[in-house]
Amino acid sequence: MGVVNPVRRWRGFSKPQRSELYLRWSLYLMALAPLPAALLSSTSAPETRHYPASVRVSLVVGLALVLVTLRAYRTSLDHYLKRPADHPRWLLITGAVAVAGSWAVMLIGPRTGDGPDSAPFTASIVIAMLFSSFGPAAVGLPPRTAALAGLGALLAVAPALMLAGVDLATTCGMLVFTASAMTFMGCSCRSFAWLQSVVWELDSAREAQAQLAVAEERLRFSRDLHDVMGRNLTTIALKSELAFQLARRGRPEAADQMAEVQRIAQESQREVRDVIRGYRTADLHAEAIGARAVLRSADVACEIDLGEHAHELPAPVQSVLGWVIREATTNVLRHSEAARCSIRLRREDDRALLELENDGVPAVPLPSQGGGTGLGGLRERLAVHDGELTLPVAAPGSFRLLASVPI
Repeated sequence: MGVVNPVRRWRGFSKPQRSELYLRWSLYLMALAPLPAALLSSTSAPETRHYPASVRVSLVVGLALVLVTLRAYRTSLDHYLKRPADHPRWLLITGAVAVAGSWAVMLIGPRTGDGPDSAPFTASIVIAMLFSSFGPAAVGLPPRTAALAGLGALLAVAPALMLAGVDLATTCGMLVFTASAMTFMGCSCRSFAWLQSVVWELDSAREAQAQLAVAEERLRFSRDLHDVMGRNLTTIALKSELAFQLARRGRPEAADQMAEVQRIAQESQREVRDVIRGYRTADLHAEAIGARAVLRSADVACEIDLGEHAHELPAPVQSVLGWVIREATTNVLRHSEAARCSIRLRREDDRALLELENDGVPAVPLPSQGGGTGLGGLRERLAVHDGELTLPVAAPGSFRLLASVPI
């Protein structure tokens, strides 16, 4: 198995996936950021050279806390996004490691009376332990429960500060400062998780909107077909029943009724063909207006320029170009994460050229460029009018489509 290219893999992600990957690593960096500062202070304080055990305990506890906090962030974010996750266990483990680690550092490390730099040493350890461990709780628990958990952690660490020789005023100041830092950390992490949930909800809404548009078109077609065929089928059924009864009685009128049934059936065939022909005929300007409305509703900036003489094109040319716009718009919605789309119509010599370009194309091939039938159907329609469909080379992450039809 070959090595996966990170750049190609990143381009293959959708926008919500990219957003989640970015926000996840932002949370992971929050778990790593406070702890190195505290560990650096523990190794640089003059008193720690007389307390090598304290330094070793700080390093071991710090590494353990980083590992469990990273796991807690992962499970808490999955829980917030309504995915299966065993987040309560990892939150308890993270809190236990933070509180127990703070106790160990306080009891093994230097006391307040051992030197002027010992108080900053103990303060940095406590703040780092509690600050870095509170983020997962803020994400995985309701705000009120997370606040109570953070308050419980502060109260659990307060006796260790007192046993380490820190006076009451300094202890209260440290706890207030740590509580403020934990509040900032919790609000930031909760905001990241909320932002990611909004991104996924918007993506789901966009997909649902596309499905509703398809369902609405199907309902429109079924309604038109029902209006055309309902009355005729009812008439055919009644006249067939009448002809059957007349035939059983040997009445000559049965032949007249069957002739009427035949006439209505032929008329129904003609009306069905008219309905299908009307459904399958695309008006150029109507399709352009519909494409702009659909794309803008999907938050895609759409720029359409049909020129000043589009209405002068022959009706068959306008119809086939309208179909190109309809199918191309469908591809933009279904096979890309486009932010912009442009449709331009121009004339060169005796041909009409319709060009569509959009961004947001993933690195993986589009389904329509593989085994799909959308572009193949367009080529067949254009071929009837001696036209052709090409896919010119586009910039990375973009897609271009060029339809050419003789006027």
